[in-house]
Amino acid sequence: MAFLRLAVKTLRLAILRVGAGWMFALLTFNFNRVSIADLGALAVIVTSLIGLHHFISFFQVYWGRFADRYPIFGFRRTPYVIISSTVASLVFLMLPSVAIGLGQHDIGTTLLAFMLIFLFGVSMAMNGSSTNALITEVTTPKERGGVVAFVWAAVIISGIGSAIVAGAMMPNYDPVQMQQLYNLTPIVVLVTMLLGLPWMERRITPAEHAALLAEQPLESASPLGTFRVARRLMQANVQARAFFVFVLLAIFGIFLQDAILEPFGAEVFGMNQKATAAFQQAWGGGALLGMVGIGIISSIFPIAKKTIATIGGLGIAGGLALIAISGPLHQIALLNPALMLMGLGIGFFNVGALSMMMEMTIEGQAGLYMGVWGMAQGLGNGFANVLSGVMHTGLIETGVLTPTLAYGLIFGLEATLMVVAIGILRGISIQEFHGLSRQDVTTVLAMDTAG
Repeated sequence: MAFLRLAVKTLRLAILRVGAGWMFALLTFNFNRVSIADLGALAVIVTSLIGLHHFISFFQVYWGRFADRYPIFGFRRTPYVIISSTVASLVFLMLPSVAIGLGQHDIGTTLLAFMLIFLFGVSMAMNGSSTNALITEVTTPKERGGVVAFVWAAVIISGIGSAIVAGAMMPNYDPVQMQQLYNLTPIVVLVTMLLGLPWMERRITPAEHAALLAEQPLESASPLGTFRVARRLMQANVQARAFFVFVLLAIFGIFLQDAILEPFGAEVFGMNQKATAAFQQAWGGGALLGMVGIGIISSIFPIAKKTIATIGGLGIAGGLALIAISGPLHQIALLNPALMLMGLGIGFFNVGALSMMMEMTIEGQAGLYMGVWGMAQGLGNGFANVLSGVMHTGLIETGVLTPTLAYGLIFGLEATLMVVAIGILRGISIQEFHGLSRQDVTTVLAMDTAG
C-alpha cells in the first residue's frame, strides 16, 4: 500500500512538470532555430532573449522566501504554481509573431520580445521555487532520488513530445503552423496542472505556520531584503558558497550549446527543421534512460548523490567532446551517439545534483534555499545562452572562423567547464553544510533585522 501511494505521488509530481518541460523545449529547440536559421534574426539577440528568463531566475530566491512566509488559504506552494504556470503559458501565444519581427530586425518587436520573456522569466522563477519546494516537502530523503528521477524524466519526455509534435506539425517553417503549435501551450499546461496538483500539498493551519517561523527573527520580506539574506548566507557558509559556484558552472557548461545546437546542425551539416528537432529526441532519450535507470538503482542501493552527479558530469563532458570533433572530422554519424552520451550524463547529473539541492536545505527555509540554488541554475543558463549568441555572432556571422571551427571551439569549451565543475563538487560535504547552516541562517536573519 505504501509503495502504491509513493508511485501515485511520484507520477502526479512528474505530470506537474510536463507543462514546464513543454515550454522550455519549445523556446530552446524551436523558437531559436526558426528565428536564427529560418528567419535570419541576429543570433546574439535571440540567445540573449532565451538567456533573459534565466537571469531573472534570481527571483526564485524572493518567491521561495515569500511563499515560505505568506501562504494563500493555508497553502504555500499550490497557489503560486497555478499563477506562475498560467501566466507563463499565455506568453507563448505571441511568440510566433515575435519571431517574424525579429527576423525583420524590427526594434519595436525586439522590445516587445524582451518584455514578454521578462514576464515569462518572473513567472517561471515563481514556478521553479514553488515546485521544487513542494517536492522537497512531500518526499522523504530516502524517496527523493527516485522521485527526482521520474520528475525530471517527465520534463525530458515533454521535451521529446514537443519535438515530435513540432516535427509533425511543422517539418519546415510555416508561420500559420507555428502559431497552431504554440497555441497548444496553455492547454498542455492547464491539463497537466489539473492532473498533478490538486490535494498534493497539505494545508497548514496558522498555528503550524507560526511554528515553522518561530525560530526565525522577523526579517524584511522585500526583494532587496531577500537578496541581502541570500548573499550573507553565501558569505557565512563555505559549503553553500561552493555548492552555488558548482551549480552555476555546471549549468553553464551543460547549456552553452542549448540555443545553438539546432543552428549548428543547419549551418554545419545542412539539416532541415525536422532533422534538427530530432536532436531533442536523441539527447532527451538518453537523459530519460539515464534518469529512470539511476532512479531505480538509487531507490534500491544506497548510492551517494555526489557520485551520481560526478558520473553524469563526466558523461556530459564526453558527449560534448564528441560533438566538438564531429564537425571538423565531417562525421555526421558521430552526432547521435554523442547526443545520447550527453543525454545519459544529463540524466545522471539531474538526479544527483537536484537531490543534493533538496538535501542542502533546512526545515522552515526550504523555499529560500531552493530559490538560491535555482538562482545559480538560472544564472548559469543565462550566461550560457548570452555567451553562445555572442560567440556565434562574433565568430561566425562576422566571418572570423568557419562555422565548423567555431562550433568545435564552443563545444570544446563546454566539455572543459564540466570537468572543472566536477572538481569543485568533489570538495562539497552535505553533512558539513547541515552542521553550519541552521546557525548561519539564524545569524544572517538577525543581521537583516538589525540592518
